[in-house]
Amino acid sequence: GIGKILVLAVGFLVVAVVIGQKLMPKLFDAASYLRSHGMLLAVSLLVCFSLAYLAAVVGLAPIVGAFTAGLILDEVHYEDLANRSDHASVEELIAPLTGLLVPVFFVIMGARVDLTVFAQTSVLNFAFWLTIAAIVGKQICSLGVVDKGLDRFVVGLGMIPRGEVGLIFIGIGASMTLHGKTVVDPATFGAVVIMVIVTTMVTPPLITWRFGKVGAVTEAPQETAKLNDTPQEATRAARS
Repeated sequence: GIGKILVLAVGFLVVAVVIGQKLMPKLFDAASYLRSHGMLLAVSLLVCFSLAYLAAVVGLAPIVGAFTAGLILDEVHYEDLANRSDHASVEELIAPLTGLLVPVFFVIMGARVDLTVFAQTSVLNFAFWLTIAAIVGKQICSLGVVDKGLDRFVVGLGMIPRGEVGLIFIGIGASMTLHGKTVVDPATFGAVVIMVIVTTMVTPPLITWRFGKVGAVTEAPQETAKLNDTPQEATRAARS
């Protein structure tokens, strides 16, 4: 079953992205001929809901289709339509919807948490190691950064937070049953919620700390260079 899901997910992602990259420019170009306000948002939601529906049809979670839609809704594809109709990006147009629905989503997820599990030592222990795995795992992923001048550690820190996606999948698991038992029990659900909270809260101070370290390293050579400048060079540098 796991192998089948993996093949379906990867296959759906690859096919949808390849086809979408070719189809999206034509779709947005056709929509631009309607010259109607709100076309960019309407077409973007159409793509999102259509791919979410197709993912559900093939046996995947709808969020996989929605995620794929986010990959193919590239700004370069709808730039002309945005300039003609809405004069804004998809992110800006979708902001009112997210402002309404995201808080509702988090309230629903919070209401599903069984607070009594937080008193169980085993749950807290599991949440601790789950959080460690979430943090360390992203640092391993950051090793894939090969561009010179980019701090891999900063990239890894930026990927630490787990948010809506993790909660969506854990919510799906909590609503599914296997042999009469839920796939995700209340204890696991509570541990994941703790992990999401902790990873979201520790990331900003860690990034601030790291940027401070990087800034101190880069400023030192600049200060040294200023000391070695001639008066004329120092004057030009001050003006710039």
